[in-house]
Amino acid sequence: MYTTFIKAVPSLLLLVIVIGGIVFSVFTATEASGIAVLYALILSFIYKELSSKKLERIALNSITTSTVVTLLIACSMSMSWVMAFENIPQAITDALLQFSSNKILLLLLINLLLLIVGVFMDMTPAVLIFTPIFLPIVTSLGINPIHFGIIMVMNLCIGLCTPPVGSVLFVGMGIANVSLSKILKPLTPLFIVMIVVLLLVSFIPEISLWLPSLFTN
Repeated sequence: MYTTFIKAVPSLLLLVIVIGGIVFSVFTATEASGIAVLYALILSFIYKELSSKKLERIALNSITTSTVVTLLIACSMSMSWVMAFENIPQAITDALLQFSSNKILLLLLINLLLLIVGVFMDMTPAVLIFTPIFLPIVTSLGINPIHFGIIMVMNLCIGLCTPPVGSVLFVGMGIANVSLSKILKPLTPLFIVMIVVLLLVSFIPEISLWLPSLFTN
C-alpha cells in the first residue's frame, strides 16, 4: 500500500500544480488546462502507459472533440451577433419591465430567460450581451451585483450541459463515446438538482454573499 501511494504521488501532484498555480496567480484557469495536459503527457511516458501509436490515436480523438466544440461556439457566436443586431435582448428587457416590477417575479423571469439563452448560446457571448442589459434592472430592484453575477453564471453553466449547444455535454459524450439519446435520461435527475440549487441561490442571497462579506467587513 505504501509503495502504491509513492507511485501515485506524481499523479496526485497534478491537483497541487493546477489549483496552486491558479490560486497563486502563476497562470490563468485556461492556461492551467494546457499545463495539466502537458504534465499528464509527461507522466504517461514516465509510467510507460503511452506509446507513439496510442499518442497518434489520442491526438486524432482530441482534434475531433475540439472541432465539435469549436463549431458549437462558432454557431453560438453567430446567433449572438444576430440577436444583438436585431436588438432582441433589449426588446426582451423592455417587455420584462412592462410586465412587472415585482422582485421575485422578475428574478424568475430572468432565470427562465437565461436558461433558454444558455441552451442556444455559448457562455461568453451571453455574458457580454446580457450583463449590461440586466444589471441595471436588478440593481434598481436592490439585488447585489455579486449575487446577480453568480445567478447569471449558474444559469449559463446549466446551458453548457444541455443540448443542442451544450459544449460540456458534447465533450463528455465524445470522451465516453455515447450518444445523446443514451445520456439524456440518466442526466435528468441532475438537471432537476441544478434547477433546485439555482432557485435556492437566487432567492437566498446569503448563500452567494456570505463569503464576499468576510472580506469586506
